[in-house]
Amino acid sequence: MNPTPRARRLRLGLPRRVFSQVLLMQLAIAAGVAVLATGLFLAPLGDQLDDQAMRRALAIAQTTAAHPGIAEDLRSSRPSADGPVQTAADRIRTASGAEYVVIMNKEGVRWSHTDHGQIGKVVSTDPSDALAGRDVMEIDDGTLGRSARGKVPLRDDAGDIVGAVSVGIEYDSVRAILVHSIPELLAYAGGALAVGAIAAYLISRRVQRQTRDLAFSDISALLAEREAMLHGIREGVVALDRGGRIRLLNDEAQRLLGLGAEAIGRPLDEALGAGRTTDVLSGRVSGTDLLTVRGQRVLVANRMPTDDGGAVATLRDRTELEQLGRELDSTRGLIDALRAQDHEHANRMHTLLGLLELEMYEEAAEFVGEVAGAHRVTAEQITEKIRDPLLAALLVGKATVAAERGVTLSVPSDTALPDRLVDPGGLVTIVGNLVDNALDAAAGAGHARVEVALRAENRAVVLRVRDTGPGVPAERRETIFTEGWTTKEPPAHGKRGIGLALVRRLAERQGGSARVGEGPEGGAEFTVVLPEALTEPAFAAVEEAR
Repeated sequence: MNPTPRARRLRLGLPRRVFSQVLLMQLAIAAGVAVLATGLFLAPLGDQLDDQAMRRALAIAQTTAAHPGIAEDLRSSRPSADGPVQTAADRIRTASGAEYVVIMNKEGVRWSHTDHGQIGKVVSTDPSDALAGRDVMEIDDGTLGRSARGKVPLRDDAGDIVGAVSVGIEYDSVRAILVHSIPELLAYAGGALAVGAIAAYLISRRVQRQTRDLAFSDISALLAEREAMLHGIREGVVALDRGGRIRLLNDEAQRLLGLGAEAIGRPLDEALGAGRTTDVLSGRVSGTDLLTVRGQRVLVANRMPTDDGGAVATLRDRTELEQLGRELDSTRGLIDALRAQDHEHANRMHTLLGLLELEMYEEAAEFVGEVAGAHRVTAEQITEKIRDPLLAALLVGKATVAAERGVTLSVPSDTALPDRLVDPGGLVTIVGNLVDNALDAAAGAGHARVEVALRAENRAVVLRVRDTGPGVPAERRETIFTEGWTTKEPPAHGKRGIGLALVRRLAERQGGSARVGEGPEGGAEFTVVLPEALTEPAFAAVEEAR
C-alpha cells in the first residue's frame, strides 16, 4: 500500500511573476498615496473650519458693536427680555445665523441672550479682555455648550467702552461641515486611486511584455548565465544601442580591440576612431565574415541587428592562425607547381636520357645547364620583386605552366611587394584565379602574354593582371563577377563560374574592389585593390623576430 501523500502546504507571499509583483506594488503605492493625501488634507481642514467659524463670530460681533444706538440703549435701559437691546440682538442673531448674540455692560451683566432666563445675570466666561479693548477669538464652553466665539468691546459715540459684545457660532455645525466633506474627499481619493490602478495595470502589462512574463528569479538566472557566457567564450562580443553607443564589451572584445571598460557608453566612432573596423561594427559595411585589421590583429567580424534598433557584433581572432595558414598555403602552392612541371620535366628527362644513350655527353651537359639556368633566372626575377614566399612560389609555378602552354608570363619592373601580407592565402587565391583565367584567354594566340603586377601603397596592395586574349565586352564586365557565369564547359566532377565571383568576394571582405577593363593590347585587364592587405612595419618586424 502506498503511503498517503503529504498535503501540499499553501505558500504565502508575493507572486513570482514580474507582472504581478509590479502591479501589486504599484497598487499598494497608489492606495497609500491616496490615504496619505486624504489624511493630510483632513488634518488641517478642522483647524481651518475652526478659524473660519471664529472669524465669522468676530465679524458679527464687530458689526453688532458698530450698530448705532446699541451703546446708548445699554446705558438707558434695564436688562429685560423685551428691552431694546434684546430686540436688536435677536434681530442680528436671526439675520446672521449665530447661535447667540450677548451684549453685556462693563460688569459682565447680560442685556441680551438666546435664553431669556440668562438676561440680567453675569456671563459665564471671562470678558476682561474685551472690556479692556481687545478683540478675542476662541473656542470655549458656555451655558449653551461648546461654541466658536468672537468678543469685541462696545463703545459709545465718544469712544468710551461701555460694555462688550460676544457672538457664538455653534461648534456642532462646524464639525458637521467637516464630517460632510469627508465623503466628497473619499470620492476624489477613490477616483485618483482608480486612475492610479489603471495606470499601474497598463505599466505592468508593458513590463510583462518587455520581460516576457518571466519571474525575477528567472531574470536573475538569465543575467548570471549571460555574464558567464559572455566572459567565458573565446569570441569578442560588442553590443551597440540604437544611437551607436557601446553598451557591452566582453573580456575578449576588450582584448581584441584594445579597449577598456571605460569605453562602455561612448559612441563607437569615438572609442575606436575612424577606420574599417569602425565601419564594419557600425554596419556601414555589410556582409558576413568581414575581414578587418585592428592594431596588430587580423579580425573576422559579423554583425546582427537587434529588435531595439541596436546591434550585436562578434569578433574572431585570425592572427594566431596566420602562421599555420602560411605553411598550408605554401604546401599547396608547391604541389601545384610540381604538378605543372611534371609533364615538362618528363619530356626533358627523356631528352637527357637520349643524349646520354647516344654518348653525346657535352650536349647533355649543355642541355642541363640551359634548363637549370632558365628556371633559376625566372625564380630569381620573381623573388626579388615579390618577397612573400607563398606568392613567389605560386608565380614561379604559374610561369612554368604558362611556358608549357606557349604563353609568356612576365612581372614588370615596377612590381614590389614586401613580406607583410595580412592574408596571404586570400591574395594567393585572387592571383591564382586571375592568372588561370588570363592563361586560358591568351593561350593559342600568337605572341600570347600575361603580365602580373603587384605594388604596395602604404598598407594597400594593388594587383593588375593583363592578357593578350579577346578581352571582355563592356556590357559583360559586371556580369562576369556573378557566381555561375562562365564561358567554359563545366567539368564532369563539378561546376565552373565561381573563380571571379570568389575574387570579388575576397576583395570586398577586405574592404577592397575588383574590376575589369580593356588592356593596352586589347585584352582584359583585371585590377584588384585591397586597402588593408599589409600589416604595419613594426608588426612585421615582430613577426620576423619570432
